[in-house]
Amino acid sequence: MLCDEIHRLRLASGITQARLAERLGVSKQSVSNWENNNIQPSVELLERLADFFAVSTDALLSRQPDAVIDVSGLTDAQIAHIRQLIQDLRDAKRRV
Repeated sequence: MLCDEIHRLRLASGITQARLAERLGVSKQSVSNWENNNIQPSVELLERLADFFAVSTDALLSRQPDAVIDVSGLTDAQIAHIRQLIQDLRDAKRRV
């Protein structure tokens, strides 16, 4: 479900609901409502979520599997480095 994907991707990105809301220009309550399946994001916000998480809208809607990175066995510092690298790549993609 969309609510589960938003929650999973947000946690995998290591950001809070408030930070995601800030990055998307919505309220924290909107993000909370999406994750609790109380409301659905608009098509525009669905596209922005997909762009933010660097996934397709199909992946957000669970229509296609998304790539998963296995970090088991890595240190917290190594995992933090991978998260930062992913964020840097996402930021670079947005600037293009």
